[in-house]
Amino acid sequence: MLDLSHVRTVLSDHYDLTPSAECAEALQDTYAGMSRVVSPADWLIYAPYVKAINTLKKERNAVILGHNYMTPEIFHGVSDFVGDSLQLAMKASDVDADVIVQAGVHFMAETSKILSPEKTVLMPDMDAGCSLAESITAAGIDEMRSKYPGAPVVTYVNTTAEVKAASDICCTSSNALQIVNAMESDTVIMTPDQYLAQNIANQSHKNIVYWPGSCIVHEQYTAKDLRDFREWNPGTRLIAHPECPPDVVAEADFSGSTSGIIKYVTDEKPEKAMLITECSMASNISDQLPEVDFVGPCNMCPYMKKISLEKILWVLHSGENEVFVDPAVAENARKSVQAMIDLSRKLGL
Repeated sequence: MLDLSHVRTVLSDHYDLTPSAECAEALQDTYAGMSRVVSPADWLIYAPYVKAINTLKKERNAVILGHNYMTPEIFHGVSDFVGDSLQLAMKASDVDADVIVQAGVHFMAETSKILSPEKTVLMPDMDAGCSLAESITAAGIDEMRSKYPGAPVVTYVNTTAEVKAASDICCTSSNALQIVNAMESDTVIMTPDQYLAQNIANQSHKNIVYWPGSCIVHEQYTAKDLRDFREWNPGTRLIAHPECPPDVVAEADFSGSTSGIIKYVTDEKPEKAMLITECSMASNISDQLPEVDFVGPCNMCPYMKKISLEKILWVLHSGENEVFVDPAVAENARKSVQAMIDLSRKLGL
């Protein structure tokens, strides 16, 4: 665990991080991407960190991969590439940099290291885990294989390197249906998200069996929540992530991955929209879509919110929190992740 008192002392010795109107004004173009959701007072605080991080990135030949669930000051302020798990996984394998800072959760940093073993991968907070990833182990994969011999294992990227290594191919919420349908077997094992598996089963001709894991953000939503909100605020477009329970997805007007949600809202531009997913999704696209009124409620991921500008600056400065993956595990995990990337490209995803 980071000693934040020590971190702040060291950073203050090397960088001017005092809230600054001058710095905030100099970075107005950056602020424009988040001004609807980040107050001017908060931007005075964030701007010096954004300036320091972006300067240090150039010195370190580093890039920051920002997941769609990052807060706006990270998503818009310092991320070089943003997207969902698939987009970031593919970018990690292509990016020309010596250092990757993963603004996301730990399994994403592992995936970057798996695909780019020669690069230094830094994690701003090693405690930024994932309830879904922690719900299954490689032993769980073995258990499923014993129950359904011969069935391929399609594993969600929200898993550890060991679980990926024990699987046949990975998937994300944006390509899960296509990946599952491309398997030759009539029965397909999906791990670890039971709700993603159930929602895919409702669209696929395959017999899908699954591990009973779930995401602490998306499992909290209920179909009654959506019905009550629709009654209270009629005309709002309800847009759900497929990690939500199937009855929630059925109640929604649209369901899709984080990138699918962004595309849907951008294309449709509904007058009012409620995103049934992690809170920062709406915040990160609101300034790009001023004609859309994003309304609550939302659920926050406590793991994603462990990542901050301060911690990103610290790992860039210190080189601490480097992510390593055992080479033998990485080799097998790479095959599963690369199989997903190759098939996704083949399918034009």
